[in-house]
Amino acid sequence: MISFFIACMRGMAGWPLSWVRAVGAGLGWLLWCFARSRRHIVLTNLRLCMPELTEAERLALAREHFRLVGQTLIDRAWLWHAPEAVVRSRLRWCGAPEVLSAQTPMVLFAPHFVGLDAGGTAVAMNAQQPVAFIYVTQTNPELEAWVRQGRERWGHVKPYFRHEGIRKIIVGLKRGERLHLSPDMDLGREDSIFVPFMGVTAATVPSLSRMAKLVGAQVVPVVTRLTAQGYDIEVGPPWSDFPSDDAKADTERMNERLAEIIRLEPAQYYWVHKRFKTRPEGEPSVY
Repeated sequence: MISFFIACMRGMAGWPLSWVRAVGAGLGWLLWCFARSRRHIVLTNLRLCMPELTEAERLALAREHFRLVGQTLIDRAWLWHAPEAVVRSRLRWCGAPEVLSAQTPMVLFAPHFVGLDAGGTAVAMNAQQPVAFIYVTQTNPELEAWVRQGRERWGHVKPYFRHEGIRKIIVGLKRGERLHLSPDMDLGREDSIFVPFMGVTAATVPSLSRMAKLVGAQVVPVVTRLTAQGYDIEVGPPWSDFPSDDAKADTERMNERLAEIIRLEPAQYYWVHKRFKTRPEGEPSVY
């Protein structure tokens, strides 16, 4: 089954983008209809984070989110298999991409928007130095091999794995590697602190602050959004007030800035994740 899926993805790599997006929209519709547990998670997250919306508005936003999730999943066909010229033509840099060429230790704050993989691809394609990514391995060996090959297609990728800890990552940053970091998911109670995220207490790893402080790195936000032409990769200016001596205050500030970005296009944030899975002692599950 996995082999058939991968073969189909390879076959779609040469299709016009509009055809690929149509297949992705169909997949999103199927996920909305049949992935009931994920639909419940999305609607719960939206209820908690955007209580000002009506029920009809939340349903419309959730449907749009599933469409985008389906499209970004199928977009991996061309991201991972199409010729380089095709991939480059569909990835548009916005904001201040020249910041990425600075000769200084740098951590890229790349939050979990649905186009995260496309943004990682764009960064790796254009980097003059290795770009480090922190991966979680897939349980299926064949799927794992395919994902690794796609994400490491461009030669500047340096994979690290979460279970290995941060020592190797810190050494790499000191050697000039760029770290593409996505610290906005619930990774459990261990090493997390509880800070607000869009008005809700959330277990959050303070890794962005701690890693930047350990090596004196700049923190640069990189946000990727799906568009009709492909993806926009928006690079913001380095955060001038980050990190400080207070990792908790830094993590609160990170979540505040992320919330501002999310509200610009809320359907593009990765709501299918259980962002509030880990609760403070004594609080019941929100899911």
